[in-house]
Amino acid sequence: MRMSMFKSLRLSAVILGLCNLGVVIVGGYLVFLSCDRGRMVPVVAVSLAGALKIFAMVRSALAQQATARTILDSPLETTIADTVIRLQRRVRYKSWLWWSRFAVVITVLQVVGTTYLVFQLAKHISRDVTSTDCLFGVDSIGNQQKPKLLLLFMIMVYFVALLQCFVGPEVLRWRSFYATQDNAWKAHYEEVFDHGIREALCCLGRVEYLSTSEEDEVYSVAQLLGDLVTYRASGTGHLELLAGLALLQRQSESPKSYEGLEAPEEQIKWALNFHTFAEGAYTGPLLDVGRSPICFSCAWFYRQGTLTPWTRNRRPRLHGDNWWRGHAAAFLKYVDVPPEALRKGRVCQKKREAAYFVVVLHHIRCVVIAVRGTETPEDLITDGLGRECPLSVEDLDGLINSYIDPDVKKSVESSFPHYGHFGIVGAARDLYMHIEGNSANNGPESIGFLSSLLGAGCECDGYDLRIVGHSLGGAIATMLGLRLYSKFANLHVYTYGALPCVDFIVASACSEFVTSIVYNNEFSARLSVGAILRLRAAVITTLSQDESTDTALIFRLARSFLKASKYQLSGTEVKDPSKIHPSAHVHHIYGENLENGQEYSIWNEDDGKGHVDDDESTNPFHDMIADNNPLEDPVSKFFETVPRSENRSVHHPLEMFLAGLVVHIVPQHRNFRVPLCKDWIIQGGADDYKAYIANRESFNDITVSPSMFLDHLPWRCHKAMQKILEARNVESMHV
Repeated sequence: MRMSMFKSLRLSAVILGLCNLGVVIVGGYLVFLSCDRGRMVPVVAVSLAGALKIFAMVRSALAQQATARTILDSPLETTIADTVIRLQRRVRYKSWLWWSRFAVVITVLQVVGTTYLVFQLAKHISRDVTSTDCLFGVDSIGNQQKPKLLLLFMIMVYFVALLQCFVGPEVLRWRSFYATQDNAWKAHYEEVFDHGIREALCCLGRVEYLSTSEEDEVYSVAQLLGDLVTYRASGTGHLELLAGLALLQRQSESPKSYEGLEAPEEQIKWALNFHTFAEGAYTGPLLDVGRSPICFSCAWFYRQGTLTPWTRNRRPRLHGDNWWRGHAAAFLKYVDVPPEALRKGRVCQKKREAAYFVVVLHHIRCVVIAVRGTETPEDLITDGLGRECPLSVEDLDGLINSYIDPDVKKSVESSFPHYGHFGIVGAARDLYMHIEGNSANNGPESIGFLSSLLGAGCECDGYDLRIVGHSLGGAIATMLGLRLYSKFANLHVYTYGALPCVDFIVASACSEFVTSIVYNNEFSARLSVGAILRLRAAVITTLSQDESTDTALIFRLARSFLKASKYQLSGTEVKDPSKIHPSAHVHHIYGENLENGQEYSIWNEDDGKGHVDDDESTNPFHDMIADNNPLEDPVSKFFETVPRSENRSVHHPLEMFLAGLVVHIVPQHRNFRVPLCKDWIIQGGADDYKAYIANRESFNDITVSPSMFLDHLPWRCHKAMQKILEARNVESMHV
């Protein structure tokens, strides 16, 4: 809905404009009354900055209005003309962005001018001045209004500078244009994320992303983020969502992913041995920032071998390494192998490419491929390309043409097409071409790099092949192993905190040669598009259980998520949530059911016979709208749009799973009860760890906990595996 620019003005922008206008008027009047206009330069400069600020605000408002109307005129569906409109939308948005930044520059100049005026005023007051002195050419004798005007001018300038620090760049309200049109909000946030990511990449030295006009990987990531943030469509603020996440973190508990079967000791032992290579692949400063936050730069320069430049020629040359071959030095130093053991590698990659290291370990007759996890902006783009893409027969060559169980092979072949994480699949395909795929391009007589090492009669004939990686590197290692297993029967993949990257059938089929280690609550093993959508649903359920949350907020969240969802069911119309019992209290109704021992899940269906209807059993708000038409209930519709792995429709994103045999490492905490206060329980540190064979489906949903990000640090998993082996050794000695 389009409104006039006057009605769209933000109140804070109006106040800021009036204050700047007052600064200009009072400053001009002071210059007119000045006794020494040569000393009025600071006042003139601040007044001129106020005038420029008003001009910039007007131009910014015009550009903002043009941007909003261009977005509203964009087609809802992709057409041939969509590229032209997309380019026009980008040009409009850039115009508004640059005018807003010009206003920010003026703001900085006003702050500098205000600081100078305040400093001169303090200096003038601190001196023992006579009555004939004047400040900025304003004489205190002859006209009693001059000092008062000067004081008013100083107050206004200070207030303007302070106000501009809290007022955003928007002069108009976006909501006055977009209202509750979720497509408009989605397009708006696509532009916000697209420009933000490109400019961040430009600041990091990736200038080529800023000049790209066609749709690329950055735009794909911006589209995904735009889908996830469009809950703003009906007035829901970011703080409301964060409040729900905070409540979810306090009330949720980690789901049990195992049934008591502990992982074999041999698996943990080999996973620990090769974890060093996955962790050592982080040759940039990221690893040192986590280990030594204060003096990380010194630790990184030491690992890079800058103190021993004379050893440069002894280090192997890696693709993309610096001139002193520092990344090779950092990797060799961390994994503690001689330089001749590192045979091939790449550290500087482009979009959807992976950094890797190939190491030959003669003492254990093994070749190790270590794939680096997320460390560069390009890696973040690969992470963000989370939509599913179809897997080709070549991608699954290790399952189709290998000697795995015939039933497993048959299930894979009979259930095509299979799907994987778009960014990870692309990176794995590129990595395969680097280390083995060149043979296909150079003729039938040529062989790939790995075949030249592990082939019959070659240097490493009969050696084992291990592919390892942490986080993103683990997921890419999994996809690479799926393609290489048919060529190298001694292959095994070890991943640590890897991202879910394949569908359920493929994930289960590769359990023979893929081991996925998950430490406690780390977020990466649960990160997928479907998991994020279900997390939004969990926010509603959690807010409904809080006494301080009113019903209007719950229905507004449900309605906004419903309208913003890209996978909304066709043919539905969401009514005004204010018509659905606005005076009812959600916690009262939902709490009665909880007291009776009933549990509600927002993603699990009740499939037993003789139970109540699914909408009644899974929707805690059912009693509140029982008397209304179900089509008018946004909450029920919202729960229908939540993607469920066991009941997926074409509108939902495909569920991604952790591949292979999943081993979940769980710390065993000891709780201490505080004396004199029976309700206070302190959770102590983890003295012991257990490793269990886990169900991969239990990692489909994100566990919100204070340690979800810290648990992803690679050294935590390494320490836990060491503790597990030490405890088992002690147990075996006592047997």
